Amino acid sequence: MQTFLSNKPFVRAYSYHLRMIVFVQEQHISPELEFDELDTDHRYYLITINEGKPVGTARYQFKEQGVLQPDRLCVHPDYRGQGIGRNLLNELEKQALKDGCHHSLLSAEVTAIPFYVKSGYHQVSDTYLEDGLPCVQMKKKLRA
Repeated sequence: MQTFLSNKPFVRAYSYHLRMIVFVQEQHISPELEFDELDTDHRYYLITINEGKPVGTARYQFKEQGVLQPDRLCVHPDYRGQGIGRNLLNELEKQALKDGCHHSLLSAEVTAIPFYVKSGYHQVSDTYLEDGLPCVQMKKKLRA
């Protein structure tokens, strides 16, 4: 498996393809909500590829200066439970530390709370709807 953090067109294409599979087809989020104004040519995406197939992705962005905001993290259904999501999150956090971040704040689907808790996050909000799905804000202090 190979992992890339880039804004190159091939990385964006892989990321968008996988997000269509997971968020639009599997979770029934409308494409208009899934692909938003933050999906620009300059945005960086982290993508894991296995034998030419995108198996995991996340959008690399900041909530504010010093605060990473991992977004659109997903793993292909056939590859879940293999540590790909955890690896993506770890890679984002390592890069964020290099970029001067000290915290990570993300919106987690309620079903993903256990995953993020195992990764060191804690819940900092009540449940709310995002793109029609119940979510919570979760936060983590980043450490080298």
